[in-house]
Amino acid sequence: MATTIRPLNDRIIVRRTEDQEQMRGGLYIPDTAKEKPQEGEVIAVGNGKLLDNGTRIAIDIKAGDKVLFGKYAGTEIKLDGEEYLILREDDVLGVIEGAAKGKGAK
Repeated sequence: MATTIRPLNDRIIVRRTEDQEQMRGGLYIPDTAKEKPQEGEVIAVGNGKLLDNGTRIAIDIKAGDKVLFGKYAGTEIKLDGEEYLILREDDVLGVIEGAAKGKGAK
């Protein structure tokens, strides 16, 4: 049975996208020396930020979006052998437009 995780409030769960390039300048870069990618796919989103007056601000990001985030942003977790990153919405630098799957994506 697969474990699922639901982020709370203004947090999102991101799976980093893997860098396809392993050769740079003819040198092999081992996985341990590679920089981790700063982009990923949103897996799940919380309900939004809860304000002091009890109202909730919805998150602009949705599951399936491709996002850019800071190098040291978020908290890394491992779930069912797969690595994820938990970020606050404020840690996301931008959404990559045109990266959505399927036809009709702009």
